[in-house]
Amino acid sequence: MKKNLLFYLSLFVCITVFSQQKAEIVVKTNSGKYKIDKHIYGHFSEHLGRCIYDGLWVGEDSHIPNVNGVRKDIIDALKHIKIPNLRWPGGCFADEYHWMDGIGARADRPKMVNTHWGGVVEDNSFGTHEFLNLCEALGTEPYICGNMGSGTVEEMSKWVEYITFDGESPMSNLRKKNGREKPWKVTLWGVGNENWGCGGNMTPEGYAENYRRYATYCRNYGENRLYKVAGGPNVDDYRWMEVMMKNIPHHMMSGVSVHNYTFTYRWEDKGNALGFNEDEYFSLLEHGMRMDEIVTKHAAIMDKYDPEKKIAMIVDEWGAWYNVEPGTNPGFLYQQNTLRDALLAGTILNIFHKHADRVRIANIAQLVNVLQALFLTEGDKMLLTPTYHVFDMYKVHQDATMLPLDIISPSYSRLGKEINSVSASASKDSNGKIHVSIVNIDPNQSVDITCTIKDLKNGRFVSGNIITAPKTDSHNTFEKPNEVELKDFKDAAVKNDVLTVKIPAKSVVTIELN
Repeated sequence: MKKNLLFYLSLFVCITVFSQQKAEIVVKTNSGKYKIDKHIYGHFSEHLGRCIYDGLWVGEDSHIPNVNGVRKDIIDALKHIKIPNLRWPGGCFADEYHWMDGIGARADRPKMVNTHWGGVVEDNSFGTHEFLNLCEALGTEPYICGNMGSGTVEEMSKWVEYITFDGESPMSNLRKKNGREKPWKVTLWGVGNENWGCGGNMTPEGYAENYRRYATYCRNYGENRLYKVAGGPNVDDYRWMEVMMKNIPHHMMSGVSVHNYTFTYRWEDKGNALGFNEDEYFSLLEHGMRMDEIVTKHAAIMDKYDPEKKIAMIVDEWGAWYNVEPGTNPGFLYQQNTLRDALLAGTILNIFHKHADRVRIANIAQLVNVLQALFLTEGDKMLLTPTYHVFDMYKVHQDATMLPLDIISPSYSRLGKEINSVSASASKDSNGKIHVSIVNIDPNQSVDITCTIKDLKNGRFVSGNIITAPKTDSHNTFEKPNEVELKDFKDAAVKNDVLTVKIPAKSVVTIELN
């Protein structure tokens, strides 16, 4: 009897300790030095699958409400999250895209085969004018990626002139003939894409030489100043970054791109977007957290050549990549989007905040119907994914001052590995409001957080919101579009300089303090 009593007492103690997860955060309110650039909340629209056609573009004659041919519901939703920039036309498609095929009367535009993505016919009905008019409607900055892989220096040079020159020239006259009198303002300009792979299978030295030549002829016209982006490394190819920083004169580039996607295990075993088990859930998030290591190591190389941090790291392709949904074209990269993806997005955005000194532009892949999309469409139906709601929640951090913080987090263990269950970031906006965003990836346990905010000076809890759901693969469908959505959160209190908050399992929370 005594043995049984001791056994149950020990079991009770173990369960009590196990269930009382605690974390401590210290926010250094007066140590903010760098701005969280709004451009890390950028997006990506490639001519891939149903991202452009059946996604963004429906045409002016569609019965679906549209603004100059682009779905109005998507435009309204993007305005709501204050989209800062939109990257186009690719991706791998950029290095087979010839821009002059996409201007003029649509009926006269030549068709082409999209060799990268599904071998489908691209009719070029969405081209330069359609894209830039969309950016104007959104009030966002266009980020154009030029064709180095199969294009010429002259072709890229003329594209810049066509878009931005306000004077007398063959290209500006052609633009006017096509209905646009005044030039557009376009500063963000990628000189090629993934030129280590689909953009030409170049060596880093070969690309650096090509970059110098192409970038030379990407001119600044009038007051338009190009922010030229060099095609950087694939994931952890640190030698590529070394060559870019060493071989390209720094006055010739404003940033270097980095691409890093998240898989369940690896490229060959991407896993499924739905129906995953807890091991697969853990593996995906553990893989996603590698972003911190990748950014840190690339930043160290950049610091060696650019200690003043004038050149930005631009993570212009990131997000979860799974096996396509059953029954869909494998080349269209269509996948569902779950609560797990919201947790991944919050975790990676926290990492970008942490590296605000170097990461100044980022673009999640992709906008509609492709990879970790913000929107899924089906005919006249459109839904917001869990990832969209993270961007809605985190928009409060755009252009705010990053506040450094320290975290003591409980661990989440699986597959013989251990990762922190809590990630967080904090910022102070121009009105003096402090926002703290916290992700708890543990799918089983809530966590009690004590967050010390130094020199808060009688701050008070203003509001909070949360993204969570019953299951890690909870997702929105056209029949049930609100299974995962943004909701009010009130389980927080402030006393003196201490915020106490209980974060449910598998959730993302943002708190506003005044």
